[in-house]
Parts: sequence; C-alpha cells; structure tokens
Amino acid sequence: MIDLHGAELEELIQAEKKQVAFEYHNEAWADGISDGIEAEILAETAITTALTELIRLHGEDDVLTMVESLRQRIEFGEFRADRTVQ
Repeated sequence: MIDLHGAELEELIQAEKKQVAFEYHNEAWADGISDGIEAEILAETAITTALTELIRLHGEDDVLTMVESLRQRIEFGEFRADRTVQ
C-alpha cells in the first residue's frame, strides 16, 4: 500500500487533473481542426475563454500578474515548438 502525505497526494491529484484536462483540450482541438476551424481561431478563443474564467475566479490584478509571468516564459522560449530541453 502506498503511504502518501496529504500534500503529496494533493499534488498527484492535481497532476492527474491537469493531464486529463490536457487530453480534453487536445481532443477538442483535433475536433475543431477536423471541422475546418483554423488553429489561430482555436488558439485565440481558448485564450479568451481561459482569461475570462481566470478573471472571474481571481480578479484582474492576479491575472495580469500571471500574464506577465507568461510573457517572460514566452520571451525565454518555453512555448516554442522547436525548443529543446537540456
């Protein structure tokens, strides 16, 4: 039997939820592409939907802080398709 502390168990649960959410998004993305919706439109609507929900949950100031963090990650190349992890 695996003995996990509460925080470790919560981290595993969150990681599993993120993986399932990622799979849902990939499936919806593939469905949109197969229906003839351009990737740019899918991406923009996904970002808009996400920002709307995050602002509803956390407020504009917190989301602006998160967006600035995302900006830095973009500048460091974290989201580039050709990125190599060392």
